[in-house]
Amino acid sequence: MATNRQFVLAQRPEGVPGDDDFDLVEADVPEPGPREVLVRTRYLSVDPYMRGRMRDEESYAEPWAVGDVLQGGVVGEVAESNHPDFEAGDTVTGNLRWADYAVAAGDDLVRVETGGVSDSAALGVLGMPGRTAYFGVTDVLDPDPGDTVVVSAAAGAVGSVVGQLAKLNGCRVVGIAGSDAKIDFLTDDLGFDAGINYAEADVADALGDAAPDGVDGYFDNVGGPITDAVFEHLNVRASVAVCGQIALYNEEGVPTGPRKLHTLVEKRARVEGFLVGDYAPRFEEATERLVGWVQEGEIAFRETVVDGLENAPDAFVGLFEGENVGKQVVRVESEFDGA
Repeated sequence: MATNRQFVLAQRPEGVPGDDDFDLVEADVPEPGPREVLVRTRYLSVDPYMRGRMRDEESYAEPWAVGDVLQGGVVGEVAESNHPDFEAGDTVTGNLRWADYAVAAGDDLVRVETGGVSDSAALGVLGMPGRTAYFGVTDVLDPDPGDTVVVSAAAGAVGSVVGQLAKLNGCRVVGIAGSDAKIDFLTDDLGFDAGINYAEADVADALGDAAPDGVDGYFDNVGGPITDAVFEHLNVRASVAVCGQIALYNEEGVPTGPRKLHTLVEKRARVEGFLVGDYAPRFEEATERLVGWVQEGEIAFRETVVDGLENAPDAFVGLFEGENVGKQVVRVESEFDGA
């Protein structure tokens, strides 16, 4: 029987997670029970929201206990099936363990059908991040053609799709990211109208040039000072979709002080937080449309791939250091690679 490597939460991180917060342990490969499936991991997703699950606090995602095996989106191959809908060799996706192998209820798995796009795209542009962008733009921001839409963390898995969807809707799109290379990616490869490198420029000042007519829609992935700067440029009746607050995820205490909420009164702006899970009944709609746009060349995507399950913690921490462009995935290595 092969050995199954899996990561457990060794302790609760203080600030940015480090090596001591993760423990790679070995166990036997599990056996599937009735209507269960044994999945061999091919790709593992790491996402910023996972940082919240490492805290001992209630949130929209249940926290992990110390000693729990970490979980995330997985694309894998069915190794053994006791479920009538799957057989060995099928490619599936679901929320599974950070492990070489995991058992899941067959009803919790979805067959991967990416329309000729790479299977790993089921964790990115055709998966949770892509659906988050789709519903955040179409249902929450709901911009009109000609509107100016600003996106923070614009070179990430969600933001990069948000900007392209806004462009498809006829908007002027400004992306905020943390390096000149990322800005080039946004403007040269994805068709954003302008980009702001927050590491080099004063965002509030730069928005005066990049969005001279003000901001009608803001897709917020980061919170903190960047969001404060964007609020200064909101137009009357602007819409703000709050998707994430990655600038604050590693803070032990949420910073307080004067914020920009008075702007919402002056501009009669609307701020709405949302969770992609609330749209679960419409996931098929989003995926079908995203597959079509990717196949037609209307939406481009990029992945940052880290090889080896043992490097999953580094890939996760890299999200908070801005290392990834597009979707961050881990390509899991095992004795079955290349077979």
